[in-house]
Amino acid sequence: MDHSYRNNQQGGGGNGLGGGRFRPGPMTSGSAGFFQHAEVEPLPVREDASTRIFAFIDDLFFRTKVQETARKLNVKVEFVKTEKDVLDSIADSEEQPSLIIFDLNNVGAKPLATIPKLKSRLKKATSLVGFVSHLQGDLKVKALEVGCDAVMPRSAFSQNLPQLLRRHGASQEVSEEAQGQPGA
Repeated sequence: MDHSYRNNQQGGGGNGLGGGRFRPGPMTSGSAGFFQHAEVEPLPVREDASTRIFAFIDDLFFRTKVQETARKLNVKVEFVKTEKDVLDSIADSEEQPSLIIFDLNNVGAKPLATIPKLKSRLKKATSLVGFVSHLQGDLKVKALEVGCDAVMPRSAFSQNLPQLLRRHGASQEVSEEAQGQPGA
């Protein structure tokens, strides 16, 4: 009887994966690299910067994800529950929001009713972005019909979050400087 499989078990740490055949991939490289995004350079810190990004997110997982990514990028994100919260915040500031994020499954925010109201009150410079489960095609279509600029699956939202926050979180001066640089 051939017992060569025992050699493979011992070489792979007893996990049956075989010593020479085990190749660590994204799922096995440990938790340190699993949720890391492509490196996006943080913005310069400005204490006096007004909030340019608002989020209607009550899902604890995504709220934490947005908060942590925003902290790493030095971007201010304000979490709101109603359209009145957004309008009150921008009334105190001379700057319009650049981005409003909607979890389209946030029943408390009533996104399909709130999106058209905000769209009519805010200038075109404000982007309204929503995210849904990839199975909710009908909700995606409805959100686009009522005025959402873009709707993406949760996975795409997570993947693009650093770039989205950086692009919309930059103050007007930083945005103009970046446009003036070659290759920007």
